[in-house]
Amino acid sequence: MHDDRTLVEARLKRVLDERVRPALYPASVPLTAGIWTAPGEPVPVAEGLAAPRSPIAAGERWGAPWSTSWLTVSGTVPAEWAGRCVEALIDLGFDKNMPGFQCEGLVYRPDGSPVKGINPNNQWVRIADRAVGGEQVLLHVEAAANPVILDYHPFLPTELGDKATAGSEPQYRLARLDLAVLDQTVWELVLDLEVAGELMAELPVDGARRWELLRAVERALDALDLQDVNTTAAAARAELAGALAVPAAPAAHRISAVGHAHIDSAWLWPLRETVRKVARTTANMTALLADHPEFVYTMSQAQQYAWIKEHRPEVYAKVKQAVAEGRFVPAGGMWVESDTNMPGSEAMARQFVHGKRFFLEEFGTENEEAWLPDTFGFTGGLPQIIKAAGAKWLLTQKISWSQVNSFPHHTFWWEGIDGTRIFTHFPPVDTYNCSLKGSELAHAERNFKEKGRATRSLAPTGWGDGGGGTTREMLGKAARLRDLAGSPTVRWEKPAEFFAAAQAEYPDPPVWVGELYLELHRATLTSQAKTKQGNRASENLLREAELWAATAALRAGFAYPYQELDRIWKTVLLHQFHDILPGSSIAWVHREAEATYARVAAELTGVIEAAQRALAGEGEAELVFNSAPHHRCGVPAGGAAPAAAPTGDCTLRPRAGGGFVLANALLRVEVDGRGLLVSVHDLVGQRETIAPGAAANLLQLHPDFPNMWDAWDVDQFYRNTGTDLTGVDELTVLADKPEAVAVRVTRSFGSSTVTQTVTLAAGTNRLDLDTEVDWHEREKFLKLAFPLDLHADRYAAETQFGHQYRPTHTNTSWEAAKFEACNHRFTHFAEPGWGVALVTASTYGHDVTRTVRATDAGTTTTVRASLLRAPRFPDPHTDQGRHRFRHALVPGATIADAVREGHLVNLPERRLPGAGPVAPLVELAGEEAVLSAVKLADDGSGDLVVRLYQATGARTRTTLRTDLPVRRVHACDLLERPLADGHPELGDGELELVLRPFQLVTLRMVL
Repeated sequence: MHDDRTLVEARLKRVLDERVRPALYPASVPLTAGIWTAPGEPVPVAEGLAAPRSPIAAGERWGAPWSTSWLTVSGTVPAEWAGRCVEALIDLGFDKNMPGFQCEGLVYRPDGSPVKGINPNNQWVRIADRAVGGEQVLLHVEAAANPVILDYHPFLPTELGDKATAGSEPQYRLARLDLAVLDQTVWELVLDLEVAGELMAELPVDGARRWELLRAVERALDALDLQDVNTTAAAARAELAGALAVPAAPAAHRISAVGHAHIDSAWLWPLRETVRKVARTTANMTALLADHPEFVYTMSQAQQYAWIKEHRPEVYAKVKQAVAEGRFVPAGGMWVESDTNMPGSEAMARQFVHGKRFFLEEFGTENEEAWLPDTFGFTGGLPQIIKAAGAKWLLTQKISWSQVNSFPHHTFWWEGIDGTRIFTHFPPVDTYNCSLKGSELAHAERNFKEKGRATRSLAPTGWGDGGGGTTREMLGKAARLRDLAGSPTVRWEKPAEFFAAAQAEYPDPPVWVGELYLELHRATLTSQAKTKQGNRASENLLREAELWAATAALRAGFAYPYQELDRIWKTVLLHQFHDILPGSSIAWVHREAEATYARVAAELTGVIEAAQRALAGEGEAELVFNSAPHHRCGVPAGGAAPAAAPTGDCTLRPRAGGGFVLANALLRVEVDGRGLLVSVHDLVGQRETIAPGAAANLLQLHPDFPNMWDAWDVDQFYRNTGTDLTGVDELTVLADKPEAVAVRVTRSFGSSTVTQTVTLAAGTNRLDLDTEVDWHEREKFLKLAFPLDLHADRYAAETQFGHQYRPTHTNTSWEAAKFEACNHRFTHFAEPGWGVALVTASTYGHDVTRTVRATDAGTTTTVRASLLRAPRFPDPHTDQGRHRFRHALVPGATIADAVREGHLVNLPERRLPGAGPVAPLVELAGEEAVLSAVKLADDGSGDLVVRLYQATGARTRTTLRTDLPVRRVHACDLLERPLADGHPELGDGELELVLRPFQLVTLRMVL
């Protein structure tokens, strides 16, 4: 029997490949074609349609990298094809790669209305279901010559990732331009044979069902005349019909297929190309929806809807109609499918605010699920944000990519740092580009970890990453798999329908507490440093702009810039997409991002300065504006006051053995002759911060050549080899004043140079560290190390609206896998009664190790900030050039201190002359609760919106104070809608609040 099975499977493959699929189009005639290539960026449709054409034929070359050509094809349906199905076949020179990673096109009618997208798996355009003969065919194709960057050797450096370096040689050769007859019986036979063959390959070798299918396939192949497939296809189908009609067992696994095309908002293509990718895909999907009433398609990312609304209104009209019919389903409720590790608290909240609001305003729909199939891990702060946005479910797939540990659940409660739980599903099909192959469905059923407790899983079905979406072949397979013995059952369903049914059948699933760490793509926390710095700077400027514009609006009649802030927020949120902010896109994307962040900074700085001038009034007193949520040097949080003289003073003297000693009343710092920190002594706590015999502020350089995914990955073996950068070109005193002292050290290594500045100001226990690097290394990883004299089995890393703890040890494979992790503004390490924080202004990646010293058996806990990498794919020049990083070491710090200093470093004071103090709009008592946003309500009502959170992880009682004439206060969701049970009482300008650990609260004050 084994030989029979092997022979039949081999026979089926050859017959399908060489005889049946080639018989799909038994008759064809060539189309006449002309082409025009736009001279620069893509042109409007009307211009492309009207441009003159030059003749071109199949076999000719076209398409310089990133160029756009307008192709016109014309022909006449032969009279003898009357009554037959006719399609135009347009092959732009596709290879066998997935759609979206090469040339692609959008087909238009002569009137400029879009028809459908074409790609390697979607080369057809229907001309007539039943031709009458003689029909005139005229179609226009906007053909994008996007280069193949992810090729068969996907990690070779290439200059194709930027139009400026990609060259001008044509990349593609037109392969086929024909009118052809589609034999629909053969098309159905192909699917019958594929479904039967793929299913039998997954069934038990000796199982009766496998042999039933095998014999049916054998009979079908026998019924085919291989010299006349078209005439005998119906007979072959008849032989398969019985085997394909056997119903599934009642206990069969149930798969909810969701039509889908994960479209990266930028990746191996620039933002402008994603606009067109979305138009191509949605044009195809609305056409499929019109032809297949059972089909349901979902698309996330409000930004992508906004793009087609602006750039392809004809496509958007079809989308909007399909949404109204409940067939085209907006998913996720976020502006983009963002990274969730690095966006700050407010930015993560605003992803949902702007995404959900767009869907509500455009379609009247509200999502209850977060949809993030491809995001690179999830912070413990996210569940609370999802819930505060009015959602309750999460879908992702990427965790299945983890290298070391297999995640133990597919359906579970995910509990965040504040205790919020979100019902979460990981599709066991382990792909967000499911094509309903038998191997995929069988894997989903075998892999499903909830067997015996639950029966349902979800399969995002369609070509993705570069777009493409669901195909008619996938719909044909779904119809056969709806109720088929030996296979999971397949139904097209909306995400909400799946989640509701899954939760109903599994109301008490297991609980996973804390972050969902992806054991892969850890280097995305560091790659493309300027993109990450632009994001952090933009987040900080947005906070300032909202705060000062609201304050000026309510105190000085300033015109609050609603539209400007809305537009800028959406720009910043777009650039948090999970291949932009993580630094894993082509050079073009990051070059544009740097320019965009510069424009954002200039515009927001203008808003801030205008608002502060309105508040300052006329006067000569130097006013300090403090946008941080903590007091600084006599200036209230969120207010302004005359500059105060610093308290205490600093000293600087030579150090025995070389170097310098910097001191104030709180710290004594020793910088040795190598320019390294060998002592940072906490004079109040009487503790040494730096481990004995070690040196901090130490740059360490490692080789960095991961096994795969250059910009994405750092593999643990990078630690096997490293160099301490201790050579000194120059060590000098930079400042020696009572208010601050500073020394500067310059080093050179490889082809790069670095300047580090150590600054100690009067009256503070914060040691500021500035690192400027002129970076010209390749495939290297630069770290900044701080070995601490401290014993702790865990440490805190700031995340959205709080912090999450990670182990410093590697007891298990789960802990060992977290050898590179994310923080926002601080990491904090503590023994009972004493701690230390490392604060950062723009870096996210870090690692922590713990060793026991042989000299005194003490523990050294080393934290290293990740500064720079130099991967060569997909951007061969990643991070080359000048960079500046700011960190601070804070000995004796509590968590509250770490929170405060993190804000102070990220939100520096601004000074300008004015008349006198500016009172904050609101103040919070104590430091354990922190204001995250102070702004006017988005709806233009003039109400004041205040968002705050408990920052230390302790149950907290605090008082909110305001001098504004508040009529009433509403507790709200993130979209600023009052909650049914939230009406706090404000008495005499004070509001008492009792907060759970890390609780997030949004208050709307009606004035």
